[in-house]
Amino acid sequence: TALPPRLLLALLLLAPVLPAPHERGLIFNLETGELCLQSAQCKSGCCHRESGLSLARCAPKAAEFQGCSPKVRVPCSWGGRGRGHVPRAAPCLDSLQSIYGVYYKCPCESGLTCDHDKTIVGSITNSDFGICRDPQDYDGS
Repeated sequence: TALPPRLLLALLLLAPVLPAPHERGLIFNLETGELCLQSAQCKSGCCHRESGLSLARCAPKAAEFQGCSPKVRVPCSWGGRGRGHVPRAAPCLDSLQSIYGVYYKCPCESGLTCDHDKTIVGSITNSDFGICRDPQDYDGS
């Protein structure tokens, strides 16, 4: 039961291209400090840039009391057509990366929330920044 020659040739040609699951990739699974285009490429989930003219690099998520960008919330509903309708084939995403895929300030580490003042202009210009806080220690006052 030998492999057909075409299948064997295809496996030999594709083997160097297929990444090992534990190694970092060229496009995804990038380490802190590596150049990125979107947060989904980074292990940390944050592609960060200092200014509009700087190159974006993978960065760690913000720790408690550090500056942060809030995550964008997408309302999900399985109802009929109209407001809030998400087709059944589409995944229901609770929180997404920045609309732009790159942050000026990274979102908070897991378990922390970004306490910020939400504005329409800030949402459009990606400038709604806040401070990471532990929701169990912070009552909002």
